[in-house]
Amino acid sequence: MSRSVSRSIKPFLAMQILEKALEMERSGRRIIKLSVGQPDFPTPECVLEAARKAMRDGHTGYTHSLGIWELREAVAEYYQLEYGLGVSPERIVISGGSSPAMLMLFMAMLEAGDEVIMGNPAYACYESFIRNAGGTPLAVPVREERRFQLRPEEVRAVMGAKTRAVLLNSPSNPAGTVMPGEDMRALAELCAGADLSLVSDEIYHGLHYEGRVASVLEFSDQACVVDGFSKRYAMTGWRLGWMVVPPELVPLLNTLQQNFFICAGSVAQWAGLAALKEAGPDVRRMAAEYDRRRLICIELLRALGFGVKSSPAGAFYIMADAREFSHDSLAFAHELLEHAGVAVAPGVDFGSEGEGYLRFSYASSVENIQEAMQRIKAYLEVR
Repeated sequence: MSRSVSRSIKPFLAMQILEKALEMERSGRRIIKLSVGQPDFPTPECVLEAARKAMRDGHTGYTHSLGIWELREAVAEYYQLEYGLGVSPERIVISGGSSPAMLMLFMAMLEAGDEVIMGNPAYACYESFIRNAGGTPLAVPVREERRFQLRPEEVRAVMGAKTRAVLLNSPSNPAGTVMPGEDMRALAELCAGADLSLVSDEIYHGLHYEGRVASVLEFSDQACVVDGFSKRYAMTGWRLGWMVVPPELVPLLNTLQQNFFICAGSVAQWAGLAALKEAGPDVRRMAAEYDRRRLICIELLRALGFGVKSSPAGAFYIMADAREFSHDSLAFAHELLEHAGVAVAPGVDFGSEGEGYLRFSYASSVENIQEAMQRIKAYLEVR
């Protein structure tokens, strides 16, 4: 990455808010943190025991750069069980989280000036991954009335000679919305016909509450999927993810992994194997509780005057329209942190179309959510 590119990368505002909240806590103040996608559940016990066993058994050195074979096989089995898809373990690359996976993927597929079509708003770091690889993000406005998801006709309208890929995220961050299967199929067909790569960030699969969520691999065996263990298995700090890619990309990704990361953490990989094999009941229990929190949080936000037209159906986020109170989402987020002791993410962090919104994470207890809303209500009454 050139010096100029590194200087152009913008701060991740949700993390800045979190860091300020942590500083305030060190001074003795209690802050309710609804700003980041950090599950408040402990990592399942079966995963912890697998990690302990891996350490006792001496699995603490380097692994193959593509990941241990047992884990790659287990990921392939997951696609068979969850989606009825036959995915070869040879197409699976284990990474130190979904972020390094996406970074390597764009490095592998993009050349200087290549465009990647994505939504606006979208996960704040997508743009940085793309720019780091020499590409140009082409952010298409996705409106709340369209559930903050790309439409095939919108992608077709902006495709050009420099377009190389289309990036999807369902369930999405920041809005928690799900792309309809028919739209995903249409986008897969559009990309196939135009010889474009289709990349799908599916890190929030397994955390959905209304209907079924499709994987892009159901519509294209040439698509690239990024997924991982952080969210549904409550393993954010374990830094473990994976990619499913076309076979021709695997050798280059292997080389990139060798050079930049060596391999994913060995102990984490054996723990991830246990997550896939044994933690299904834990995931279902956590998802049921997230669903309960989701409904409570939506109701409370609407009662306070925040707009939530597009109810989230997955992940653990709500993109709430705060323009009744402020059109400067960053300033408003700092206000709520300072005066109400509640940390939330400013909508502008996720793109210009997110301005005027706040993202609330309900990856926190019902008691915390209720207290946060009471604090915000009290602040708004005297503001």
